[in-house]
Amino acid sequence: MTTTDFLDAARSLPERAFVAAAGLVVDEVTGTRVAGHIDLTDEHFTPWGVVHGGVYATAVESAASIGASAAVVDRGQFAVGVHNATDFLRSSNGGERALVVAEPLQQGRVQQLWLVTVTSEQSGNALARGQVRLQNVPLPA
Repeated sequence: MTTTDFLDAARSLPERAFVAAAGLVVDEVTGTRVAGHIDLTDEHFTPWGVVHGGVYATAVESAASIGASAAVVDRGQFAVGVHNATDFLRSSNGGERALVVAEPLQQGRVQQLWLVTVTSEQSGNALARGQVRLQNVPLPA
């Protein structure tokens, strides 16, 4: 897989059922930054009318995995999450866009650590923050 093929695949993620259900749209991908957004609606709500934390955990895991994989695709590798710690900082009642930004804290030969923030575009408040540790593994044949 070439870098171009990988980036095209990452940009098509919303077409995949799981990421599409979470609503993540990938706007920018490099090996050192991923930016995207989620338009939060009532489809993301818990029964109590707030956005489900799983939406944020999915965005954190997905953004970190995309960026970490972009960083190693030229080596014939991709990155898989081995630990995700997502903190939910503020509730949201939807009707707003959440901005998702992922950047590496450490990128090594074997593992990477990425920090992801999810911020309300409207208020500028952080909604969630997560760290994902990833293992670099060979691309499937």
